[in-house]
Amino acid sequence: MSLAIAADDAVSPTRLALGRLGANRTALVALAVIAGFVLLAVFAPWIAPHDPADADLFRRLAPPAWLAGAEPGFPLGCDALGRDILSRLIFGARVSLSVAALVVGIAAVIGVLAGLAAGYLRGWPDILISRLVDILLGFPYLVFAIGLMAMMGPGLHNIILALVLKEWVFTCRVVRGETLAAREQDYVEAARALGCTPRHIMLREILPNVLSPVLVVATFRMAYVIIMEASLSFLGLGVQPPTASWGSMVADGRDFLVDAWWVSTLPGLCILALVLSINLASQGMRDAFDPRLHQSS
Repeated sequence: MSLAIAADDAVSPTRLALGRLGANRTALVALAVIAGFVLLAVFAPWIAPHDPADADLFRRLAPPAWLAGAEPGFPLGCDALGRDILSRLIFGARVSLSVAALVVGIAAVIGVLAGLAAGYLRGWPDILISRLVDILLGFPYLVFAIGLMAMMGPGLHNIILALVLKEWVFTCRVVRGETLAAREQDYVEAARALGCTPRHIMLREILPNVLSPVLVVATFRMAYVIIMEASLSFLGLGVQPPTASWGSMVADGRDFLVDAWWVSTLPGLCILALVLSINLASQGMRDAFDPRLHQSS
């Protein structure tokens, strides 16, 4: 009996969290959908049946294969320039996911470092970082991004920079709160008593204990970044033609919503499916990795 109890106690929190995540069927389905989009993005040149920029006005607004008058070889139809919608959807997934991954990844690094410094050092670093965060949070996200894109000009690199300048504050707030709680814990007091430097305490003692909420926040923020990239591309401030983007595809079909609904509806459904899957996956990860939700069990 004692050996069984010891074996149970020896199970790491990470394995317990992964076990809880594996028991969440909704989160698993959401992760499977995300993995499908990732595979499409990675292998887009080999999966896409046509060149996404190949235009042919003779097949302009050709309907999907299940509708009358469909063009052979174009299962999801064509847009106003005769470009294959399926191929553009596949390459559009590459743009949305790459922008989301780069923005969230860079913003997470900046936010973690700023949050650790503000929460542990306190004093003027905390005041400076907190006031900067408050100022950035005072601007509506879309208005802030539109203003920066108007100054810098459209393009993939500029949209990543514009979103990073706003996105890091969300990770910073979470890490700062977690660090404020962690700096009063016994293991941090013990490290200070041993003469460890603040850098060592922040990076070696506190950082490993705040990575779980950072992972959950980063996953959730990816969905928001995808919406922001699609919104800017819809307004013509994001990825520029002929590069395929879901947001620009929705914009291309807004004049044909009655006669050729598939031009805008299909990329809109892709945005909905990916964003919803990311939100469900992040909710499942929060339920699995937050120890406060399982303290009573």
